[in-house]
Amino acid sequence: MCSILVIDDEKGILSVIQEVLTQFGHRVEIAEDGSEGIQKLEDGSFDIVITDMRMPGIDGAGVVKYIRNSQKKSILVIGISGTPWFLQNEGFDVILPKPFPLEELIDSVSRLTKIPTRTAAGK
Repeated sequence: MCSILVIDDEKGILSVIQEVLTQFGHRVEIAEDGSEGIQKLEDGSFDIVITDMRMPGIDGAGVVKYIRNSQKKSILVIGISGTPWFLQNEGFDVILPKPFPLEELIDSVSRLTKIPTRTAAGK
């Protein structure tokens, strides 16, 4: 499947997204803020980054700007936000407004990677 980094300052959201994506066969790492996320991007290899927009310190716009200006600019980025209208033209591949159905997140990952979704029960 794919390697995904999820960045969000809300631990509950991190936990749910990590659990669901792992059930669908993805390798998932988490970061609790943009700085930690950028450090993991520098040290690792990811196919997709899912980042919240509003976080203390480096926010989602800073994360996507870092990615698009780095050698890893081909990483796909999904932005998640309670204020999705702020994400227009920010370099995101997909924007999901919070709250979003988890099925929509799974479908977005599948669509971006062109890897068919398999059910968690079909693992």
